[in-house]
Amino acid sequence: MSTSQPDASRSYRDRTTPDKLLHARTGTEVSPEDVVLAAGRDLTPRNLEWAKRKLEQEGPAALDKLLP
Repeated sequence: MSTSQPDASRSYRDRTTPDKLLHARTGTEVSPEDVVLAAGRDLTPRNLEWAKRKLEQEGPAALDKLLP
C-alpha cells in the first residue's frame, strides 16, 4: 500500500510552487466572502460587513494584502 507522503529524494525547489504560479486573483471581481475567507475568518454577518468596508476602502488590493 502506498502513502501520500512527499518524496524525500526530491529537492526543495522541486517541492515548492514557483511564485509565477501563485495568484491572489484571477482577474475576477473580489467579493466580501473572498476577503473573509482569505483572512481566515468565519462567514458571519459581522465579518461580511467588515470585509465590505475593507473593500470600499482598499478595493481589490484588500485581498492581495491578506494573501502571501
